Amino acid sequence: MESAQTYLEKANAVVPKITLEEAIKLHAAGNGVFVDVRDSADITKSGTIAGALMIPRGLIEFAADPQTPLHNRALAKDADIYLVCGLGGQAALSGKTLIEMGFTSVTNIGGFGAWKEAGGPTQQT
Repeated sequence: MESAQTYLEKANAVVPKITLEEAIKLHAAGNGVFVDVRDSADITKSGTIAGALMIPRGLIEFAADPQTPLHNRALAKDADIYLVCGLGGQAALSGKTLIEMGFTSVTNIGGFGAWKEAGGPTQQT
């Protein structure tokens, strides 16, 4: 039986991670789709990345699949997708799922608190 730690290690092995500085530059340039995978209660409390999609980890497969009513058109298979969560774990796990679904450019940018501390643009919901 696998542990949560094993799942996280496997996700981190396949989902690339970039620095917050790199992510903030990409965001400023308007490059990519930023997705916050935390649940809505966490996002309501803290805010999120300016312009980010808010798709909880538990719904990422449905938002990514064009065959479901929850599909989000911004999640194109060839889009540059940047994932954020509380600390980076849920982003890694969500990224692994997207890669397994055929997405070609998925990146973990870590936790929202660190994004905010680094001066990344935010918005309240």
